[in-house]
Amino acid sequence: MTTVHRIVSGMRPTGPLHLGHYFGVLQNWIQLQQEHNCYFFIADWHALTSEYGSPQNIASFVPELLIDWIAAGLDPQKSTIFRQSDIMEHAELNLLLGMITPLGWLERNPTYKEIKQELVAKDLNTFGFLGYPVLMTADILMYHATMVPVGQDQLPHLELCREIARRFNYFYGSYFPEPQAQLTESAKLPGLDGRKMSKSYGNAISLGEDLQEVRKKIMSMLTDTARQRLKDPGDPDNCNLFPYLSLVAPDENLDQIREGCTQATRGCMECKKLLAAKMEEFLTPIQAKRNELKANPDLVRSILDQGTAKAREEAQRSMHEIRDKMGMER
Repeated sequence: MTTVHRIVSGMRPTGPLHLGHYFGVLQNWIQLQQEHNCYFFIADWHALTSEYGSPQNIASFVPELLIDWIAAGLDPQKSTIFRQSDIMEHAELNLLLGMITPLGWLERNPTYKEIKQELVAKDLNTFGFLGYPVLMTADILMYHATMVPVGQDQLPHLELCREIARRFNYFYGSYFPEPQAQLTESAKLPGLDGRKMSKSYGNAISLGEDLQEVRKKIMSMLTDTARQRLKDPGDPDNCNLFPYLSLVAPDENLDQIREGCTQATRGCMECKKLLAAKMEEFLTPIQAKRNELKANPDLVRSILDQGTAKAREEAQRSMHEIRDKMGMER
């Protein structure tokens, strides 16, 4: 018998979603909502930790993110979908948990150090950025999550979440569960040019991108750089294109394609044409749903309102119990 978990996860609204987001996160969420009690939130407060200079951009991406989620397959009848900043209780719990979180726990967080080194162009010497894991903990514990889908790089954050939950339970009595990780395998999807897929590099395919532009991008993709001519044997493991085929064309005979590449009986252009056709098949129903939602902004707003109402009811109940545990209930 399958254990039904309470699951919480979020995504920052920082731009259009691309294939990396779909195969790395959304595909897993869509499967989880079939069997578990899921809370998925648009993490606009989290986006402020690094994008605090342009909050208006964050706000403009919120409806687009929601549209992408629903078009890709998230079902508001099966999942509770809401915007983080619409639930003020998240801020209150963040404040209370911050009072009991030792500074050293935050400073030794490896993710904090890594991101500061990566984003050297931004001033991340802020209270909000250092305290990011406390806000994440508030998001998770508010709904008594028992399982959180995370990548390998997010495990330190989740361990810190469990430490904070234990510390609260020690001070005020048992209340919060200690959420466990549901490890999600990162989508092994490189950018079209071989670098890490990123909107800033312009090497990604977004879910809402014009299909003609998608075809152009695919036809100009970097493949195995060691294969200069058709008669040269290729190596699919060193080709940007093959991982895309593996994800959007799983029904194709990939072993046969691999053999044709390594034996130099199949050219890169043939694979590009196949990928372009399969990509169109994959994106067409998503884009049809996106267009339907974009034409009905009232429906999009109502989906968010309904999810927010459900999440707020749960959050208010949690905060009443938390204040009572702490002897602070008004």
